[in-house]
Amino acid sequence: MTEATTSGKDGPGSSGVTLYRNGSVYTAADPFATAMLVDGGTVAWVGSEQAATSIADSSMDIVDLRGALVAPGFVDSHVHLTETGIALESLQLGAVRSAGQLLDAVADAAAAGGDGPLLGHGWDESLWTDSTLPEPGELERAAGGRQVYLSRTDAHSALISPSLAAAARVEGLDGFAAGGHVKLAAHAAARLAARNLPADTLRAYQRRALEEAAANGYAAVAEMGAPHIGSVLDLQLAAGWNSDSGAALPEVLPYWGQLVASQPEAEALLTELGVPVRGLAGDLNIDGSIGSRTASLREPYADAPGERGTTYLSTDEAAAHLAACSLLGIQGGFHVIGDAGLDAALDALDQAAAEVGEQRIRAAGHRFEHVEMADAEAIARLARYSVTVSAQPGFDAAWGGAGRLYEQRLGSRSQDMNPFASFYSAGVPICFGSDSPVTPLRPWAAVKACLEHNNHAQRISARAAFLGHTRAGWRAARHPNPMAGQLVPGAPATFAVWEVDELMVQVADGRVQSWSTDPRARTPLLPALDTGTDPRCLQTVRNGRELFSAGAFGS
Repeated sequence: MTEATTSGKDGPGSSGVTLYRNGSVYTAADPFATAMLVDGGTVAWVGSEQAATSIADSSMDIVDLRGALVAPGFVDSHVHLTETGIALESLQLGAVRSAGQLLDAVADAAAAGGDGPLLGHGWDESLWTDSTLPEPGELERAAGGRQVYLSRTDAHSALISPSLAAAARVEGLDGFAAGGHVKLAAHAAARLAARNLPADTLRAYQRRALEEAAANGYAAVAEMGAPHIGSVLDLQLAAGWNSDSGAALPEVLPYWGQLVASQPEAEALLTELGVPVRGLAGDLNIDGSIGSRTASLREPYADAPGERGTTYLSTDEAAAHLAACSLLGIQGGFHVIGDAGLDAALDALDQAAAEVGEQRIRAAGHRFEHVEMADAEAIARLARYSVTVSAQPGFDAAWGGAGRLYEQRLGSRSQDMNPFASFYSAGVPICFGSDSPVTPLRPWAAVKACLEHNNHAQRISARAAFLGHTRAGWRAARHPNPMAGQLVPGAPATFAVWEVDELMVQVADGRVQSWSTDPRARTPLLPALDTGTDPRCLQTVRNGRELFSAGAFGS
């Protein structure tokens, strides 16, 4: 095949009616479907190869799938577009295993040329043999005097050079450290200073991120903007892709995480933003991250006695925010990771419900991001208020398990992280994302992470994980089309085509057979995820418009 493209053409051909055949279609309409007819932006029919032969005619564009899988396009329910574009285009530090290697990488990047701050992402000292971080002066010398901003893998703290610290005026702010590892308000100030970029540069980074998403089968992404992450301009540019008729890119579902205290204040903020947003939710931080020890915990960190993280919002502030959003009928919500942070969020729900009524709270469809530490009582309270949890399976894959970050930071509490099965069993709505650039835009890896959760009791089936990463993503964003995220007649023609090694029915329970190709199961088949390679995206389509094609696919 030739090089992959993002052509933006309407399907693989020009007639407007396209018949995909000789493959497998993931659809609730027919678990044995091998063909699908697309008419403009709509799925017109799904069915068998025999039926496809009878309806095919010369007016249609015919795509021979050659055994490929057609499935609903993925929705990433938590991303940061500009940050992702920067991470893809700048210094990538995920493979660094020592302070010396980090400094060498900075020196190599500086030697390659460029101006402005030297940006990098992905270092994780929990993976280093010696977790000692480099000194700020060493960073600046390695960078040849350029300002340096290197975000930790969780994006909640960073290493910065003295010149950037001075430019951002971080000394004296909460989270400032003379050693150059900044957190909290100091980190937010440093990040904003390093990302003080012109609109065309921000837009280029966002396009890079959206193209990466399309190439990995995503039809939509939820952009989690917030004042401590980027400017209102950044949000406006992200939302603007939806109205750019020349851009064939995934749909952007924009959120803005800024605190409000009343309904009038919320209305004024929505007007000020100048673009429609899905809600005042997302990365409105109640707390921080486990890796940077800023997640708010009931008990101290195992590797830092006396430290319990940070709670950024009071219960009263969070309750006022939820009440204001509920009165407007829009989504509110927070970034919340630690168990004490979740306590504050749940108490805020109780307080807001007492003010505006439980029914209004439930009807608003609020969402909490991450929710990594939730016991049975907390899960029951989430279910009571119909709060959607937007979770990241890649977190458990990256940091769960013996000796890894969760266990380092939390000790025995690490066993109860990311309780996906418990959410499902309690009826808590759940959707999945990457928090890119924290974990990569790789949807099948996220599905696999759900199947292989480090806590066997929290594993879920591939089907549940797939639905959580597709249809549930549209529902979590309160998308107006109830048929979004499925391939049935009348639904949007929004899908991806995958080259797969094998299809099977997969379950999470190791006590029974892990997969089956028995058609009597009447369950649509999904790719085998134990082959050592993820499915390869051949094409991504949104509302009948091609976003990505792997070279000559469909020709």
